[in-house]
Amino acid sequence: MRPQARRGSPGTAALGAILIAVGVIFFASAQFRVDWGDAAWPFYVIAPGLALLAFGLTQRNGSGLTVAGSIVTIVGGVLLYQNATDHWESWAYAWALVGPGGSGLGMLLYGTRSGNSKMARDGFWQVLAALGLFAVGLVFFEGIIGISGEPWPLPGWVLPSAVIVLGLLVLLRGFTTRRELGTATDESDASQGSS
Repeated sequence: MRPQARRGSPGTAALGAILIAVGVIFFASAQFRVDWGDAAWPFYVIAPGLALLAFGLTQRNGSGLTVAGSIVTIVGGVLLYQNATDHWESWAYAWALVGPGGSGLGMLLYGTRSGNSKMARDGFWQVLAALGLFAVGLVFFEGIIGISGEPWPLPGWVLPSAVIVLGLLVLLRGFTTRRELGTATDESDASQGSS
């Protein structure tokens, strides 16, 4: 009886490659005394997020890792923007990119990679909803309230247009959602019709 050859894991190989690349960057930074300063700390959030995302996409059942990786990566991206611009007030509406946006992006990526069209479709709509929430929050907190300083001088057509666009998205969602009818109801209707 011949022993079976062990097959390699592409997920483990990808994680190993990511760890080696991060190690080389840190090693080079230490050897060449590169001072990243205060601007680089969000990359300590982005890098593990990308690693989780890549690792999840290479796994057979990696949807949870992919979603977690996309959420962590988006948190790092938002922190990178806020750190570079000193615009920390944007958390009032940027949470929409993290919560529904990050998980939706993970679902969209993993659903597309695995051929799960329902997961990809649900992720797409979740990303779209997150962008809508972000836009509404941006207009409300920055344009109306002026959380970062003075409110924007918004033309009178902006808010009604935003409501119309949001209504169109909800209407489109209503037309594209599949409804599944219960088979028990169909069977009971069929049995009543035959008696």
